[in-house]
Amino acid sequence: MSTSKTNSYKIAVIPGDGIGKEVMEATLDVLNGLDIDFKYVYGDAGDECLEKTGTALPSETLDLIRDADACLFGAAGETAADVIVKIRQEMKLFANLRPVKSYPNTNSLFEDIDFMIVRENTEGVYIADEESYTDDGAIARRIITKKAEKRIIEYAFEYAKNNNKTKVTAVHKANVLKKTDGLFKKVFYEVAKDYPDIATEDFYVDATAMYLITQPESFEVIVTTNLFGDILSDEGAGLVGGLGLIPSANIGEDGALFEPVHGSAPDIAGKNIANPIAMMLSAIMMLRYLGENESANKFEAAILKVLKDANTLTGDLGGLATTTEIAFEVKNNL
Repeated sequence: MSTSKTNSYKIAVIPGDGIGKEVMEATLDVLNGLDIDFKYVYGDAGDECLEKTGTALPSETLDLIRDADACLFGAAGETAADVIVKIRQEMKLFANLRPVKSYPNTNSLFEDIDFMIVRENTEGVYIADEESYTDDGAIARRIITKKAEKRIIEYAFEYAKNNNKTKVTAVHKANVLKKTDGLFKKVFYEVAKDYPDIATEDFYVDATAMYLITQPESFEVIVTTNLFGDILSDEGAGLVGGLGLIPSANIGEDGALFEPVHGSAPDIAGKNIANPIAMMLSAIMMLRYLGENESANKFEAAILKVLKDANTLTGDLGGLATTTEIAFEVKNNL
């Protein structure tokens, strides 16, 4: 391996809470083994930050993210919505990508799963526009706009085109939500006309939940609205061994944040037993975002070898290895 590192990037690093610190340290250790010059700038966010500073997401942390080429985020605890959702909104990170892929020795229910969920990130019920409680209950507004849905649907088709995917599936509930999801479905087929070489289909979200169990191999790219994407992503995680193996990306026109979706896991924090692979796979997504595809392929191949060998696995995968040992083995296989 060459000792000269020509490519240079500023990366905002936010370890966050719980196991976020441990999986982040393990991932940075492997990233430092690549032929890339990473300049890390560290920021605080999450439960511990709230306790120390009175805010879960300081403005200084947002500034760090804005000024960086990309951001790696570890985990947030109870303040996750106040941190991640706010970063998405402030940075206009409109696309949430969650790959669902089966790896060896990971308790995956199927061996041939490999699809991407492309989730709209800025509207739907996640804007949390709720009226105050009354004696009768409460009301939440669901916002769907043509501009935002066209943007995410175009992103899904571009992802499919650039990653040799042949089909895009739209997921909605237009039979009930006729105005909001009706608009989503209409825009989907309007955009599809610009991509004649990519097959299209659409399913109701409840049917999709069933098809993910009965025929997951049939999906390649799923595009959907915010809440549906969140729910289906966790179902997808269950197909391939759990949240400990699911990375994610939040991408906008002027920035991107990459994070595992497993949360802070306070019950195992500080024990050096957390599985860092989801964080590592998130870093691989960052590498691809930065255009460092060769390094991304090398990193992913190293992870795949560790999983195939099955000699160094954390407890969630039936092994006894520590977080640090996983990092050592992955780095050793670069």
